[in-house]
Amino acid sequence: MKNIIRSMMVTLICVGAAVSPAIAATETSGQGGSLLLTLFIGFFALIVVFQLVPACLLFFGTLKGLFSKKHGIEQKSSNR
Repeated sequence: MKNIIRSMMVTLICVGAAVSPAIAATETSGQGGSLLLTLFIGFFALIVVFQLVPACLLFFGTLKGLFSKKHGIEQKSSNR
């Protein structure tokens, strides 16, 4: 069991040493995103934010309704 753990640790250290220059690179090989790409991602971020606001209001309203005390509500039976 110790040999398996030791070999796994050595493998992870070797892989980490081999990959570290790629992780430490400062620039990617591409030119980066354009203005159109930024606007596209921003538009969908706004959609997500505007959908979260009513969802949170509905969620907190439901929680408030579930955990609040009900005062003055009496149920009358309709048996005649």
